[in-house]
Amino acid sequence: FQLQASGGGLVQAGGSLRLSCATSGFSLDYNTIGWFRQAPGEEREGVSCLRRGGGTVYADSVKGRFTISRDNANNTVYLQMNSLKPEDTAVYYCARGRGSSYYLSCSASNFGSWGQGTLVTVSS
Repeated sequence: FQLQASGGGLVQAGGSLRLSCATSGFSLDYNTIGWFRQAPGEEREGVSCLRRGGGTVYADSVKGRFTISRDNANNTVYLQMNSLKPEDTAVYYCARGRGSSYYLSCSASNFGSWGQGTLVTVSS
Protein backbone atom coordinates (compact mmCIF):
# COMPACT_ATOMS: atom_id res chain seq x y z
CA PHE A 1 0.00 0.00 0.00
CA GLN A 2 1.31 3.42 -0.92
CA LEU A 3 0.12 6.90 -0.11
CA GLN A 4 1.72 10.17 -1.16
CA ALA A 5 0.63 13.55 0.13
CA SER A 6 1.22 16.70 -1.88
CA GLY A 7 -0.06 20.23 -2.28
CA GLY A 8 1.45 21.95 0.71
CA GLY A 9 3.05 25.34 0.57
CA LEU A 10 3.23 28.83 2.01
CA VAL A 11 0.00 30.79 2.22
CA GLN A 12 -1.17 33.89 4.02
CA ALA A 13 -3.75 33.68 6.77
CA GLY A 14 -7.21 33.52 5.27
CA GLY A 15 -5.98 31.76 2.18
CA SER A 16 -6.66 28.29 0.83
CA LEU A 17 -4.78 25.17 -0.16
CA ARG A 18 -5.85 21.80 -1.46
CA LEU A 19 -3.87 18.78 -0.38
CA SER A 20 -3.91 15.57 -2.39
CA CYS A 21 -3.27 12.03 -1.21
CA ALA A 22 -2.48 9.75 -4.12
CA THR A 23 -3.02 6.11 -3.21
CA SER A 24 -2.21 2.78 -4.78
CA GLY A 25 -2.47 -0.88 -3.94
CA PHE A 26 -5.95 -0.78 -2.42
CA SER A 27 -9.46 0.45 -3.11
CA LEU A 28 -10.79 3.63 -1.57
CA ASP A 29 -14.23 2.01 -1.50
CA TYR A 30 -13.15 -0.39 1.23
CA ASN A 31 -10.83 1.72 3.31
CA THR A 32 -10.78 4.71 5.62
CA ILE A 33 -8.32 7.44 4.75
CA GLY A 34 -7.24 10.01 7.26
CA TRP A 35 -5.44 13.32 7.19
CA PHE A 36 -3.23 14.09 10.16
CA ARG A 37 -0.87 16.90 11.01
CA GLN A 38 2.10 17.42 13.24
CA ALA A 39 3.50 20.77 14.26
CA PRO A 40 7.02 21.11 15.70
CA GLY A 41 7.10 19.86 19.26
CA GLU A 42 3.53 18.63 19.08
CA GLU A 43 1.92 15.23 18.82
CA ARG A 44 0.40 14.07 15.57
CA GLU A 45 -3.31 14.90 15.55
CA GLY A 46 -6.22 13.81 13.44
CA VAL A 47 -7.53 16.51 11.13
CA SER A 48 -10.14 14.69 9.08
CA CYS A 49 -11.08 11.18 8.08
CA LEU A 50 -13.13 9.80 5.24
CA ARG A 51 -14.56 6.53 6.43
CA ARG A 52 -15.40 3.46 4.44
CA GLY A 53 -18.99 4.10 3.41
CA GLY A 54 -18.46 7.83 3.01
CA GLY A 55 -18.81 9.12 6.53
CA THR A 56 -16.60 12.10 7.39
CA VAL A 57 -14.99 13.20 10.63
CA TYR A 58 -13.39 16.57 11.35
CA ALA A 59 -11.41 17.89 14.27
CA ASP A 60 -13.25 20.71 16.03
CA SER A 61 -10.45 23.09 15.11
CA VAL A 62 -11.08 22.67 11.36
CA LYS A 63 -14.84 22.19 11.17
CA GLY A 64 -16.42 24.55 8.69
CA ARG A 65 -13.05 25.35 7.11
CA PHE A 66 -11.71 22.02 5.80
CA THR A 67 -13.44 19.53 3.53
CA ILE A 68 -12.31 15.98 2.80
CA SER A 69 -13.32 14.26 -0.42
CA ARG A 70 -12.23 11.49 -2.73
CA ASP A 71 -11.95 10.71 -6.42
CA ASN A 72 -12.22 6.97 -6.80
CA ALA A 73 -11.35 7.08 -10.49
CA ASN A 74 -7.98 8.62 -9.67
CA ASN A 75 -7.49 6.85 -6.32
CA THR A 76 -6.98 10.21 -4.66
CA VAL A 77 -8.27 11.77 -1.45
CA TYR A 78 -8.31 15.54 -1.11
CA LEU A 79 -8.30 17.95 1.79
CA GLN A 80 -9.59 21.38 0.84
CA MET A 81 -8.40 23.88 3.41
CA ASN A 82 -10.02 27.32 3.49
CA SER A 83 -9.70 30.27 5.87
CA LEU A 84 -6.30 29.03 6.94
CA LYS A 85 -4.87 30.22 10.23
CA PRO A 86 -1.26 30.35 11.46
CA GLU A 87 -2.10 27.56 13.89
CA ASP A 88 -2.78 25.28 10.92
CA THR A 89 0.94 25.32 10.18
CA ALA A 90 2.23 21.74 10.30
CA VAL A 91 3.38 18.80 8.25
CA TYR A 92 0.29 17.08 6.93
CA TYR A 93 0.17 13.32 6.39
CA CYS A 94 -2.36 10.96 4.91
CA ALA A 95 -2.72 7.37 6.03
CA ARG A 96 -4.80 4.27 5.50
CA GLY A 97 -6.94 2.98 8.33
CA ARG A 98 -6.39 -0.46 9.77
CA GLY A 99 -9.17 -2.97 9.31
CA SER A 100 -12.50 -2.63 7.55
CA SER A 101 -14.69 -0.86 10.08
CA TYR A 102 -17.23 1.66 8.81
CA TYR A 103 -16.80 3.63 12.03
CA LEU A 104 -13.05 3.80 12.51
CA SER A 105 -11.97 6.43 15.00
CA CYS A 106 -9.87 9.18 13.48
CA SER A 107 -6.95 8.50 15.79
CA ALA A 108 -3.39 8.05 14.55
CA SER A 109 -3.07 4.71 16.36
CA ASN A 110 -5.78 3.29 14.09
CA PHE A 111 -3.86 4.08 10.94
CA GLY A 112 -0.93 2.51 9.14
CA SER A 113 0.67 2.83 5.72
CA TRP A 114 1.64 6.44 6.26
CA GLY A 115 2.67 8.54 3.31
CA GLN A 116 5.37 11.17 3.33
CA GLY A 117 4.10 14.46 4.64
CA THR A 118 3.64 17.79 2.97
CA LEU A 119 4.45 21.04 4.76
CA VAL A 120 1.79 23.69 5.15
CA THR A 121 2.94 27.07 6.40
CA VAL A 122 0.42 29.81 7.13
CA SER A 123 1.83 33.26 7.68
CA SER A 124 0.06 35.91 9.74
